[in-house]
Amino acid sequence: MTTGPTHLRVLYPGSFDPIHLGHVDIIEQAHELFGSVVVAVMHNLAKPSGLFPVDERVELATQALDHLPGVTVVAQTGLAVQAAQRAEVDFIVKGLRTAGDFEIEQQMAHNNHAVTGVRTVYLPCRPELGYISSRFVREIAKYGGSIDHLVPAPVAEALRRTFDGDQN
Repeated sequence: MTTGPTHLRVLYPGSFDPIHLGHVDIIEQAHELFGSVVVAVMHNLAKPSGLFPVDERVELATQALDHLPGVTVVAQTGLAVQAAQRAEVDFIVKGLRTAGDFEIEQQMAHNNHAVTGVRTVYLPCRPELGYISSRFVREIAKYGGSIDHLVPAPVAEALRRTFDGDQN
């Protein structure tokens, strides 16, 4: 029985380089359950920005999620738990694909709670999306493979523009 969102505010952190359909699935679930989701595009100022600059990752995520009222996308630095405190959220949300994800996320969740008291909620992605990762999406796109079934349309276009003619 679904009663609708409870109107809690949650943070979903990640690099989103790029955002893919597995991410969108977790965000949609979090939106349904909690009502308000802050998607935090995390970046380390001391490291290279990745394939897409942070501002473009924010824009691509915003476009991919524009169908969800109550979802905002922001850039954040530092630790995810610090971003959660800055955003004044009730929980951090993390998506799980595999048992390995659970082991890594559980250790982070315990540390985050010990340091700040912020709790983590796990959401499993739909089984048919569990194989998708940003790293694989970037690699497939680089070599000209089909990515339309892996990422939102604006991301597919951005990847094609980025790798146009770069088939090495």
